[in-house]
Amino acid sequence: MAVKNYRDLEIWQDGIRFALAIYRVTANFPKHEQFGLSSQLQRAAVSIPSNIAEGHAQASDAVFARHLQIAIGSAAEVDTQLLIAQQLGYLALEQMQELRASAESLIRRMRSLHRQIT
Repeated sequence: MAVKNYRDLEIWQDGIRFALAIYRVTANFPKHEQFGLSSQLQRAAVSIPSNIAEGHAQASDAVFARHLQIAIGSAAEVDTQLLIAQQLGYLALEQMQELRASAESLIRRMRSLHRQIT
């Protein structure tokens, strides 16, 4: 299937699923983290598919490449914040490892896509 818009991109679809997973786990964080680590994780996770969509919609490889770089940075933020959440006791080790593996997979795939368009 040809890519007609960002919704056709598997990496965007996976980014949406990842953001939803982050929202689900942060719903169980302590209430005092609502405007702290929970919010940071949610915003960084939402930034991943958002930047993929925004960059792709510009119809310029250079702009898309820049937005992919931003999305990669957001995924790295999430990765770091998940480790902090686990060390604070907000996430089980297995849960953190699973989510970090997803973040790392997204990063690898976004880097690959970045190389393809530059």
